[in-house]
Amino acid sequence: MNFDFSEDQKFIQHTAREYLAEHAGLDVCRAVLESDSAYAKDLWQGVAEMGWLGAAAPEAHGGAGMGHLELVLIAEEIGRALAAIPFSSSVYVAMEALLQHGTDAQKNEYLPRLCSGETIGTFAFGEGVGDLDGSALRTELSGGKVSGTKLPVCDGDVAGLAIVLARDGDGNSLALVDLAGEGVSRTALKSIDPSRSLARVELAGAPAEVLGEAGKGAELASGLLDRAAVIMAFEQIGSATRALEITKEFTMGRYAFGRPVASFQAIKHRMADLYAAIELARSNAFYAAWALSTGDDDLGIAAAAARVAACGAFQLAGEEMVQFHGGVGFTWEYDCHLFYRRAQYTSFALGTAAEWREKLVKHLEARHAA
Repeated sequence: MNFDFSEDQKFIQHTAREYLAEHAGLDVCRAVLESDSAYAKDLWQGVAEMGWLGAAAPEAHGGAGMGHLELVLIAEEIGRALAAIPFSSSVYVAMEALLQHGTDAQKNEYLPRLCSGETIGTFAFGEGVGDLDGSALRTELSGGKVSGTKLPVCDGDVAGLAIVLARDGDGNSLALVDLAGEGVSRTALKSIDPSRSLARVELAGAPAEVLGEAGKGAELASGLLDRAAVIMAFEQIGSATRALEITKEFTMGRYAFGRPVASFQAIKHRMADLYAAIELARSNAFYAAWALSTGDDDLGIAAAAARVAACGAFQLAGEEMVQFHGGVGFTWEYDCHLFYRRAQYTSFALGTAAEWREKLVKHLEARHAA
């Protein structure tokens, strides 16, 4: 039995790595971070032309007609490059929401625009209350209009389409909202990672249409977050692996007391711990990718495990990268802070690791009770 990716899938990943190495060096991430730009527009258009935005979308809707196994490998390379583009918001969540729950009319209208990069999508579920089950929602959907405030919304200042979770009568629903339409105001928020933007989105009777089954919004949102968490885990693993590689190279070339810093036992042990954390996260992510691609019933458990492991590995990689670079690791000129910032951003973009641990525990308790 072969547990590895196919040669065609590996070729897609290799192509993505080569393209991003040429067009998305860390200087591109830094340029966005140090400017007023919300994302790298040229890179976004290039990624769209490569067909990555619609990797998992059918060709009939402007996609590449590949699948989720190909998408997760592309996501890993997006992570390696610390690509300063709204890829996760638009592809992992908004695209998935339409693919899973959109009507034919909704798919025909929105998917081609998302695949081409003409429209950026996002998921507006948070209200600063820190819950993933929608129990504290204050945003309301009534009469085809939605009102409330969502924050923080990843890439909400540049997105044109939002999937909004809102109260709907006695339940709650997902709604599609045109962020360029009436009744919408947006304010950019300060982010720990200025290369990836955040926004406050205020909705005052903004026109909206229900996405998926009305009254089942929390359940649908939970499923979407599971799917997004799997893909995001690969992005985080790609970033963590790149951080480890850069750190290894630096410690091999930095000398103290006449020998490479990497030769000291304390450094070896910590590097080994970091490597183990990344590989453990990779193992969890592989299983979650299989569950996602096959629609397995274990997707909820697998996604939560992958999310927790990937958040931990990337955060550890960011912290150790700064530490192992010594005094220069804290400076603006070195790239360590780029990885540290992105680790923090991705750790809360879909809900915090603590929330996902709780979600994992609930899944396991439910299985035990059954």
